[in-house]
Amino acid sequence: MTPAKTRPRRWVWQHPNWPKFTWDEAILSPALSRARRAQGELAGVARLLDSKLDLSAQLEVLTLEGLTTSAIEGEKLNPDAVRSSIARRLGLPTGGLPRPSRDVEGLIEVLLDATQRYDKPLTLKRLSAWQGALFPTGRSGLVKIRVGTLRGQAPMQIVSGPIGRERVHYAAPPRARLGREMGAFLHWLNDPPASLDGLLRAGLAHAWFEVLHPFEDGNGRVGRALLDMALAQDEHRSVRLYSMSARFMDQRDAYYTSLEQVSSGNLDITSWLLWFLQQVTAAIRSSESLVASVVQKARFWMQHAHSELNERELKALNRMLESEPGGFVGGITNKKYAHLTKASPATAQRDLAHLVDLGCLVAVGRGRGARYDLNLPSSQVSRAG
Repeated sequence: MTPAKTRPRRWVWQHPNWPKFTWDEAILSPALSRARRAQGELAGVARLLDSKLDLSAQLEVLTLEGLTTSAIEGEKLNPDAVRSSIARRLGLPTGGLPRPSRDVEGLIEVLLDATQRYDKPLTLKRLSAWQGALFPTGRSGLVKIRVGTLRGQAPMQIVSGPIGRERVHYAAPPRARLGREMGAFLHWLNDPPASLDGLLRAGLAHAWFEVLHPFEDGNGRVGRALLDMALAQDEHRSVRLYSMSARFMDQRDAYYTSLEQVSSGNLDITSWLLWFLQQVTAAIRSSESLVASVVQKARFWMQHAHSELNERELKALNRMLESEPGGFVGGITNKKYAHLTKASPATAQRDLAHLVDLGCLVAVGRGRGARYDLNLPSSQVSRAG
C-alpha cells in the first residue's frame, strides 16, 4: 500500500511553543457565562429529584452517552444491552433486558469509572485500562490491535479518500516522543493552574488528548470519557443530567472539523473553546425534556410498583416509555405488541386487556382498529431559574 502523501504543513505539536495553548478570554467570556448559567439552572432541577429519580436520570443519561459516543465512531450498539449493563450496575431492575456483550460491558465500565471516580488522579495506567476495556477481544473489527498500551512505532495518521488519493487530515506525534507528551499532559490535567476555569480546562483537555492520539484505536471514546471526567470534576458531581457525546453526535461534522482545526492550527484555540462552550450550553438545554421524561417514567413505575406484570408486559411498557415524549406513532396495537414480544395475537390481546385493567394503558377505539396509549401521570418538574 502506498503511504498517504501529506502536503507540507506544520501540525500544532510541531509549534516551537507547544504545548502552551492560548485563548482570548474576552471573546470566550459571554459564552462561558451562558454555559455557567445553564449549569446552574440544571443544578436547580437536579435538586428537585429524589434518590430514585436521580438513579433513573443516571440510567437515561449514561445510556444516551454510551450509545452516542459509539455512534460517533460509526459503531451501533444495542440500546437494550447498554441499558441492561447500566441498570445492573446502578442496582436498578433490568426488566428482562438482554445480557450485554463484553464490549458493551467494557464501555460502561469506562464511563462509570470516569464519572464515579472523578476525584481520583488520571494516570497512564488508568487511561490504558479504559482503552483496553473497549476492545476485550484485542481486535477492532477483524483487525488485531494493541490494547491497554500506547500505540506502536507505525505513524498515526487520520486519512480519508481512495487509495492513492488519500487526504491526510492529521498526523499525530511520533511514538518516540509519545511517552514524554503523555507525561506532560497528565501532569497538567492533574495539577492545572488554579486560575483556569473548569469548563475551559475540560474543553482544552479533550482537544489536547485528541491531538496526542495515544492509542492505536479508541481515542475518540477514551477522549470523551476523559471529557466526562473533567466535567464531573468541574461540577463536583459524579452524575450530570446532560450528554456531551449526544450533542457531538448531533453536530458530528462540526465536531470533527473543530478538532481538525486545533490539530492543524497554531496554539490559539479560542475558536475550539468557543464552539465547545456553545455545545455545553446546547447539551444542557436539550436535556430538559430528558429530565421531564425521567420524572414521568419514575412516577409511572411508582404508581404500578405492586402490579403483577409478566416479562412480555414489562418489555412492552419499557419500550413504550423509552419512546416518550413522542410515544409510539399511532399507539401500540395488537399487531405491534405481538411483534415486539414475539407473542401470538391471542396472547397479545390478553396482555393488552390486562394492562388496561391495571391502568397502565388506555384503549382508544375498539375491535381490530383499537390502539393503546400509556396512561402517564403529568410531570411537575420545570426548569429552575
